[in-house]
Amino acid sequence: MNAFNFDTKAFDTKQVESIFFAPARAYASLAVDYSEKLAHAQLDATKAYTDTGLAQLRTLMSVKDAEGMRAYMEGQQKVAKDLAERMKGDAEKVVSLQQDFVQQSQKLTEDNVKQAQATATKAAQ
Repeated sequence: MNAFNFDTKAFDTKQVESIFFAPARAYASLAVDYSEKLAHAQLDATKAYTDTGLAQLRTLMSVKDAEGMRAYMEGQQKVAKDLAERMKGDAEKVVSLQQDFVQQSQKLTEDNVKQAQATATKAAQ
């Protein structure tokens, strides 16, 4: 007998749906939502860093004398501080997304285990 052959008549459609397909769809939905949020966060961060870099290059290209260079260099401290704060905020956002995903995954798993136990108990009776 093939290990992949099993009696499908032992399961009705509702049982298969509740034990296998519904949990798989719920987890897939959760994973897709997380991936979408993470991708948007990464795109937003990349755009902000790119915009900052390009703005700095434009500012540097407009330097024409020693006074302009001094002003540019002084402005670099603020830019570095702003970027550091942005990076910290972006890292916190990613950590928050990850924690939320883990919490929702755990809850989903707990709910699915309870559902499977209830279905198994009902089927055993």
